[in-house]
Amino acid sequence: MEKVAIVGMAQTRFEQRKIDAGYPDLVYEVSRQVMDKIGMRIEELDQTITASQDFWDGRTISNFAVSEACGSFLKPESKVAMDGIMAAFYAMIRIMSGQYSNCLVVAHCKMSEGPQNLIYNAVFDPIYQRHLGIDGVSSSALQARAYMNRYGISQEQCALAAVKSKQNALLNPYAMDGRRIAVEDVLKSEILAEPIHKLEAIPVSDGACAIMLANEHTARKYCEKPVWIAGVGSFMDAYYLGERDLTDPVSLVRSAKKAYEMAGISDPRREIDVVELSEYYSYQELLWSEGLGLCERGQGGRLVESGATQVQGPIPVNPSGGVLAGNPFTVAGLVRVAEAYLQLRGQAGEHQVEGAKTALAHGTTGPCGQQHCVMILKSSL
Repeated sequence: MEKVAIVGMAQTRFEQRKIDAGYPDLVYEVSRQVMDKIGMRIEELDQTITASQDFWDGRTISNFAVSEACGSFLKPESKVAMDGIMAAFYAMIRIMSGQYSNCLVVAHCKMSEGPQNLIYNAVFDPIYQRHLGIDGVSSSALQARAYMNRYGISQEQCALAAVKSKQNALLNPYAMDGRRIAVEDVLKSEILAEPIHKLEAIPVSDGACAIMLANEHTARKYCEKPVWIAGVGSFMDAYYLGERDLTDPVSLVRSAKKAYEMAGISDPRREIDVVELSEYYSYQELLWSEGLGLCERGQGGRLVESGATQVQGPIPVNPSGGVLAGNPFTVAGLVRVAEAYLQLRGQAGEHQVEGAKTALAHGTTGPCGQQHCVMILKSSL
């Protein structure tokens, strides 16, 4: 099978409201940047895959509005209505088939243009659940409380993840919400749904991200230092929350296991140099870290307390600031891949992890981490 590499990336600066740019503008901005960076002409582009959501974009077949902006005129184009990392996974598979040599993957979202609770409410079953008014925050609050009660996780430990995220974001010029805050500031912020405070939740943000994938021959043509996809795994859990143990991220555990097997990783805590993880709420950094095998079950709180996940720690988690620093839905996971790419090329600037050679990028979609995708990237194979 074809080896697949990432040869370029671009992202907008993420902002609370991009009133001066529509969806095609955002998509064109990052698509053009990627093509220019690697020196690829439009005629050389094989295919495009976009990641967008009809509900967020306010129209059906939402990719229709951005097809020409990402260069898919008279070219194969496909859409993934999930997190952007799943679009990257799909692109990888298409290249591995041998039918394509490269693929431009673009994700966009403007959270500012719709009511968050109403849009996320549409995720749930229209007969039994939507009328309850449940949304992303309230469903995640159920998971957070169940997790905290089962393992004795404290609110202070969850808040530490938000503190770290905001502080790391100060070093990332693309992040929206970088600031210095203390645990007390987090716990004094508005409660959105107990036990989740406002500073522990994904902020409203707009933006886009793009990456270029290529097979081995094409990658070496456009990039002196490609970043290789060494392993990937993606699994989906049950749809109904009541049919799942919300404290046990089964689909994440299985996704990580598959990705580690492909990449030849037996001890992720020691063999992975940097982790870019999608945490839409602060408690998820703790719970997802456990699912990824970075610590034992129930030890996510102690992991973040120990300082091990700081930029200079032995297992840096989200040196870019992560989703809590302001990456919108759909785009968040693709940004994790893009940031991992920068780390392995030594181009992450002030939030660079020294000597990073192996990175983990993670994305999730669906309520309470219904589906996860884990991607292992290496600077060499």
